[in-house]
Amino acid sequence: MSDSLHTNGKTIRLLKGDITGLEVEAFVYYAQHNLNLGSGFGTAISTRGGLKIQEELKQFGTLETTAAVTTEAGMLKAKYIIHAVGPRFKESNMEKKLEKTIVNSLKQAEEKNIKQLAFPPMGTGFYGVPLNMCARVMFNTITKYLNGETQIEEVIVGLLDSREYEPFKQQLNASIAA
Repeated sequence: MSDSLHTNGKTIRLLKGDITGLEVEAFVYYAQHNLNLGSGFGTAISTRGGLKIQEELKQFGTLETTAAVTTEAGMLKAKYIIHAVGPRFKESNMEKKLEKTIVNSLKQAEEKNIKQLAFPPMGTGFYGVPLNMCARVMFNTITKYLNGETQIEEVIVGLLDSREYEPFKQQLNASIAA
C-alpha cells in the first residue's frame, strides 16, 4: 500500500512525524482564536522557532473560526507557518468549517507562492475533531484543491503516531481505489 496519492501532477503524502521539524516551505498550525502559541505544538513552535513568531502574530489580533494567517517560521526549518483557526468538537457545521479552514490555509500558501505544505491532522488533538471525519474531510478538500489551478505541488499530512496514521492511511487507500 502506498503512502502517497498523485492527482493532477500533484502529490498528497502521509508522513509519521512532528511537522514542526520538517524541512518544508510551510506548515499549518491549528491555532487558537487569540493566536497565542499555547500548549502542544504551540509550545514547540515558540520554543524552537523563537519569540519573533508570537510577536508577528500580535498584528493580527483575534481571528474567527476558518480564518488563516501566515507568519515567518523563525528558527524552524520551514520558512512559513500558516496559523489556521478551525472548528472545535461538537461545534455546529464542524465539517463545513473544517473544509473552509483547510481551503483558507491552502489559499494562504498560494499567496506566498508555496509549493510544499505540511498539515497536521486538523483539530484532532486538544480540540477533539474525530480522526476519521478529519481524514475524510482533509483528503477530499485537499484533492479537490489540487485538481484545480494551483502552484502547490505537494501536501504532506504529518501524523505523530499509529493512532493518527491509520485513519489517514485508510482514507488515502480508499481515495486511490476510487
